[in-house]
Amino acid sequence: MILFLHLLSAVLEWAYTIVFVLMVHAFLPLRQNKILRIAAVLLGHLLFSAVIYSNDFAGLFGALLGMYAYVAVFHCGHWPEKNTAVLIFYPAFIAINYLMQDIGSRCFFLATGAPIEVSLGWSGQQLICSTAFYTLSLLFRLLFWLAAWRLLRRYLQQVTSHLTANMWFVVDLLMLAPLTAIFTIIYFMPQDPVVVYPICASSIFSSFGCIYLASYLSESIQTAYYAKELESKQNYYYERLHAEEQVRAVYHDMKNHLLVLERQTQSAETAKMIDKLQKEVRMYEDYVHTGNDILDIIVKEKAAYARKKQIAFSVSADLGGIDFVQPLDISTIFGNGLDNAMEASEKLSGRERVILLKAGRVRNFLFVRIENNCGKENEAGKRRTTKQDPFFHGFGLSNMRKAAEKYGGQLTAQCENGTFTLKILIPIP
Repeated sequence: MILFLHLLSAVLEWAYTIVFVLMVHAFLPLRQNKILRIAAVLLGHLLFSAVIYSNDFAGLFGALLGMYAYVAVFHCGHWPEKNTAVLIFYPAFIAINYLMQDIGSRCFFLATGAPIEVSLGWSGQQLICSTAFYTLSLLFRLLFWLAAWRLLRRYLQQVTSHLTANMWFVVDLLMLAPLTAIFTIIYFMPQDPVVVYPICASSIFSSFGCIYLASYLSESIQTAYYAKELESKQNYYYERLHAEEQVRAVYHDMKNHLLVLERQTQSAETAKMIDKLQKEVRMYEDYVHTGNDILDIIVKEKAAYARKKQIAFSVSADLGGIDFVQPLDISTIFGNGLDNAMEASEKLSGRERVILLKAGRVRNFLFVRIENNCGKENEAGKRRTTKQDPFFHGFGLSNMRKAAEKYGGQLTAQCENGTFTLKILIPIP
């Protein structure tokens, strides 16, 4: 029985190590070297499973130095990020290890009445109970970190290098509180669980709160940058719209003038030049009217780019009467969608370069569909929606999904039979 419990304890310890290493890896990526990655798990097992007992200053300080050495050797990133990783994860694993060990020990002595000193003699039943309580504490520790991984995974993955050194410094200052609390409470006040347990718990949640804070700061920076970029695009499209109206008026008059000249000219060379100018005017006036001024400009620019890259671009869009979508979101949905399609088409051979855009009202919904060939080799990593893989087809699908969800809509994307299909469905108010 004891052997089985020891084996189960070893499995639980290694499972906990892997989960914890994955959490740190999500915040601060491991180096690519396979040997270093294996060593990170092996040494991480020794470091992250350490239990610091009362009055053990050497253990507390040694674990802190070990954590710094661990991220320095095995993880990528700059030192502000590595320092934040240490200050976030060190108090958490020290506090959890201490709590699980101490609670398990107290429950064992309370349940069995065994003497505190092993040398005074434990019965065989008490030894089995001791091992069972230890295994149970490891199980609860693993369950806690699995729950933490499930809760924090999205936030850990959102923390990127967008944060400046000053922002990392702010997070570090906040993390000094739980770090100091762990040192103080475990070293100076070890005997009173009424005081120790709440402070350990607050240190753990402070660590998790700082993960959320770093994620929030990173996402805020990206959102602010993206909003500024969209604002510039909107101003650009409005300027282009005004210029297009003026140029179309000039071209309309030019077409009439060319018709007059064509009837009056007698020179074959002049007639040839007039015919060439008429073709250019007709090509310019081959303008897609979608019922939305911003979308008109977007489609025209993408159509011109498609002609340049020899991409067959077909448009069937009617947004007449659909005016609840803001111009910035029109730019996000259609601009990013067509950019992704153009980018994918350029990687294909000439006959495969085909893009289809459909948009309009379907009953009480605004329906958008963008299709392009994606190549058979891209189907291995296909996903049904962007929620599972926000960037598996170019860049910007995540922002398109956010724009659709802003109006209560949804975005789906899939690549099947060599065709990538993007669909957006938004309810019309």
